Amino acid sequence: MRCGGPALFEDPDFPCEDSALFSDSSTPLARLRGDITWLRPQEICQTPALFPSNINLGHAKQGLLGDCWFLCACTFLLKNKQLLNKVLPEDQPEWGDSRYRGSFYFRFWQQGHWTEVTIDDRLPCINSALCFSRCHSPTAFWVALVEKAYAKLHGSYERLWAGQVSEALVDLTGSLAERWSLGDFGSEENDVPHHLLTFLSVSGLTELDQYHALTVMEWLDVKKVSGGEVRLLRIKNPWGRRYWGGAWVWRCVGAGWGSVAPDCASELQTRVAEGEFWLDEAEFMSQFDDVTVGYPISEEGYLKSIYTGNLLTHSHQLAGRWVNGHSAGGSRNCSSYSSNPKFWLKVCERGEVLVSLLQHQKWRKTEKYAQTPLVDSNTTKHQHYQAIALHLWKVEKKRFNLSRMLNKPPRTSTHCHAYEREVVLHGQLEFGYYLLIPSTYQPGAEARFLIRVFSSSSISLSALKSPAPPLPLTADSEWETSIFRGSWVEGSTAGGSRNFLSHWQNPCFPFTVSDDPAVTLGVNVRITLHQSRADTDLLPIGFHIYKVKREKCFPLPPLLDPVASCVPHCYTLEASLACSLPPGAYTIVPSTYQPDCSANFTLSLARRIQRLVLINQAVILQVTAIILVLISSVCFFSGK
Repeated sequence: MRCGGPALFEDPDFPCEDSALFSDSSTPLARLRGDITWLRPQEICQTPALFPSNINLGHAKQGLLGDCWFLCACTFLLKNKQLLNKVLPEDQPEWGDSRYRGSFYFRFWQQGHWTEVTIDDRLPCINSALCFSRCHSPTAFWVALVEKAYAKLHGSYERLWAGQVSEALVDLTGSLAERWSLGDFGSEENDVPHHLLTFLSVSGLTELDQYHALTVMEWLDVKKVSGGEVRLLRIKNPWGRRYWGGAWVWRCVGAGWGSVAPDCASELQTRVAEGEFWLDEAEFMSQFDDVTVGYPISEEGYLKSIYTGNLLTHSHQLAGRWVNGHSAGGSRNCSSYSSNPKFWLKVCERGEVLVSLLQHQKWRKTEKYAQTPLVDSNTTKHQHYQAIALHLWKVEKKRFNLSRMLNKPPRTSTHCHAYEREVVLHGQLEFGYYLLIPSTYQPGAEARFLIRVFSSSSISLSALKSPAPPLPLTADSEWETSIFRGSWVEGSTAGGSRNFLSHWQNPCFPFTVSDDPAVTLGVNVRITLHQSRADTDLLPIGFHIYKVKREKCFPLPPLLDPVASCVPHCYTLEASLACSLPPGAYTIVPSTYQPDCSANFTLSLARRIQRLVLINQAVILQVTAIILVLISSVCFFSGK
C-alpha cells in the first residue's frame, strides 16, 4: 500500500503463492519451492519502466524458467510495434504515474479471438532480483510482466517449462506458424523468401546437450575475398550469452572471418548485440534440427504468405468438434471416417489458399474444478493433443456423393496425422467447391477445433449440418431433457463471470437431482449452454452449478462456491459439462466473461431418471379381466 493512496491491486485469481508457480512440481522449478518472494518493480529498482530508452536492451533474457520457446516469440514483438501494441496495449499507467494502481493487462490470441488477461505487477524474485525472464536492461519490465500474464493464461509458471515456438507465435500474433525439419527447409517449396524473414526460430542441441530454441534475427549473403558468397545468419540466444564456437566465433578469431574483407568483418561484428552470434549456412544446417517459420502480418492486418509474399486479404473461420459416437470418425483407415465434421469451401476465383486446423488443448477436471492438462500415456511428446490431419477434395456440389468421393484421393492434405496443436494446408486452388474434412487419427477421440482459411481471392466457408448426438441410455434409466431460453441484458442480467460482484445478477435456472441411488451413480447431469450469435462474433461464455438449500433459493449468497463448472469462459458456440451430482437442489448460473455483454442463449439440462415401465391401457384391462375370472373360479370350486 502507498502512503496516503489507495491499495495496489492484488490479483485474487493468480495469487502470489505456490499455486501460481507450480502445477505438479514435475520440473526442476520445484527445487525453488520456499526460495521465491514476490516484489513489485519499484521494490526491485528505483526507476522501473516497461521499455528501456535503448530498445535493443528490451529483448528477453531467459532466467531459471525453461520457456525459451515463448521468449523467442516475444523477440518478434519488438520488431513489430503494431503487434506489440496489440499484446500490450498502450497508455497503461506505469510506475510514477498518478493513475498507477499496480496492474497491467495483456491480450493473447486464443481459439480465434483476442483474450484479455489482467495481472498485478508482483513478480517472482530470489534475493530481491527477478528469477525468471527479464529484459537485458535491469530497469525494463515488459518481458517479466508478459511472461506472468502468459503463465496466468496457462495456470502456472511451471506450465511454461517446455513448449513449441509455433504455439507461442500464434498466441502472440493471431497469425500462422509452421514447423519444418531442416531437411525440408532447403527444398524449393519451403525455402523462405529473404524479405519474409520476420518470424523465424530454430531449435537444436546446446552445449549442455539440451534442446533449446533460438531466434534468427537476419541472414546475409556476404562476398568472399576469394570470390563467391557465403550466407551468414545472425542468431539470438535467449540465455543472453554467446556460447557458440565454430568458424565465426566472436571477436573475429574464427577461421571464417579470414574469408571476408576486414572492413566487412568489422561491420558484421558491430551488428551483434549481447547474446547474439554469427554462423554460416553449413553450420546452421548441421547444428539445428528444425525451424519454425511464422507468417508476417501487414500494417493493414492481413496475413502474408511465406511461400509467395502475397497478401492473403480474405479470411474465414469456423469452430467445430469431434464427439465420440457422433462425429469422431478417426482417420481414412477407419470405416467411420465419413462421420467426421465436414466443411464447404467455395473459391470464387483462382488464388493462393491456406487452410489451418487448430485443436483446443485436452483438459480434465480436478477436485477443485480447475483446468489441468489431460495426460495421455500413449503420447508423451505431445500429451495434450490428439493426432490430427486435414484433407481437401474438389467436388461438384450439385452432383456430390460422399461415399464415392471418399474412394478417390484428396486434392491435397496434410502429410500425416500429427500430434500438433495446428496443421496447415497450402496450395493454389481453382474456382469451385471443395470439401474439407478434419480428423483425428483414433476414432472416438474427442476435441474442439477451429478451421481457419486465408486466401488471396474471395472465398466462403460453411459447415455441413449434422444432427445432434443422442443422449446415451442406460439399462435402468432414461434421460429427461429440459430446454431453457434466456438473455443477458446490459445493465440488468449481464453480470459477467465470478471475477465481478455483479455475477449474481445473471439468470439462474434451478433444478433437483433425484435421491434414488439407482440414478445418482455415474454421470447423471448433462448441461449445454449455446449462445445465439454468429461464429465470427462469439462472446466468451461459461456456467457454474451451485448447491442450494431448496430449489427456489434467490438471491444466491455472494460468497457461494460452485460445486461444478464448465471449462473457464472461452469463445465458443457451446459450452458443455457432464457430471455426477448427489441428491439435492441446485441452480445453474450461465454468464459471459465480461459484464454488460448482451446476448440470447439456450440452456439444455438433461437429467438421468429412473425408467418407468408404461403398459398399454388395453393390456391392463385384459389382465384385470383374467384376474377376475381366476378369482371367480376359485370361489366356485371352494363353494363360496
